[in-house]
This record gives sequence, C-alpha cells and structure tokens, in this order.
Amino acid sequence: MYWTLELVSYLEDAPWPATKEELIDYATRSGAPLEVIENLQELEDDGEPYESIEEIWPDYPTDEDFFFPEDEY
Repeated sequence: MYWTLELVSYLEDAPWPATKEELIDYATRSGAPLEVIENLQELEDDGEPYESIEEIWPDYPTDEDFFFPEDEY
C-alpha cells in the first residue's frame, strides 16, 4: 500500500468518520483510481470507523505543514 497526495486527494471529501467499507464505496462511486480502492482494501478492518485521512495516512500534510510566518521575514 502506498499513498501520494494525488491518490489521497480523492478521499478529502469522504464522509468522515467512515468505516473501511464506506470508504471503498465512496471511492468507487466518486470515480477514484483503482490504486485508491486497492489501498483501502489493504487497510485493517477492526470494525471501528476511521476518523480522518490522518488515520489512513499519518504523513498526510496539513495546513500547518505549509504555514509560512510572514512576520519572520
């Protein structure tokens, strides 16, 4: 399983929190590439919903990662 910004972007508007099956259904209905669906199928399924993209891909960049403090320059 591998994630890229392009692949994970297909899940940004998913109905969070969501179970593994709900995410697969969402990806299928939204026309996500096969790689996204394959990655979702490889996720652990303990029956608990995933709360956000960060639970699927911990390295998902957030707005804080792109924060540029203007007052420092």
